Amino acid sequence: MTKLRIAVVIGSTRPGRKGEAVGRWVHALAQGRDAADYDLVDVAAFDLPLLSEPTVPGSANRRYEVPQTRAWSETIDRYDGFVWVSPEYNHGVPAAMKNALDVLYPEWGFKGFGIVSYGADGGTRATEQWRGILANVMGTVVRHQVALYEFLDWDDDGAFAPLDRRPQELRNLLDLLERTTAALAPLRA
Repeated sequence: MTKLRIAVVIGSTRPGRKGEAVGRWVHALAQGRDAADYDLVDVAAFDLPLLSEPTVPGSANRRYEVPQTRAWSETIDRYDGFVWVSPEYNHGVPAAMKNALDVLYPEWGFKGFGIVSYGADGGTRATEQWRGILANVMGTVVRHQVALYEFLDWDDDGAFAPLDRRPQELRNLLDLLERTTAALAPLRA
């Protein structure tokens, strides 16, 4: 079997965001795994306009009119699965990341998703919302998650300092994500 390709997707686009440090941490710990190659993909780098495609993504058949959407589509289509690095904003999913999901449709189908969330309460409300949202685009979210707490996983100076148990939690998530993503391969064919 060919090695899986999994993207670690940084979903926040806010200036001063914590997600970049989290994404880099996930990416660093995922390097050298046998079952998959991991790349870092940053939603902010694509400058996606808000729902600007004239054709509904489910009907567009990957033929998008907006250049940023085309670049985003080509990037996402290369991957078999994703680690979703998501903040929780106001008890919900971040708008920029939701928009990045909503401007595409078939690119997400039959792919595995693992969620690493962060926020004052670990981002768990956003994670639960993502589970339903991602199911609608035919994504399969694994049960394991990593929930990073703003008051536990960052130091007093605001630097990312994950608790000692977090690397094992992430390894557990990646193990299940790789198995799930591999199992979905026949459906992606």
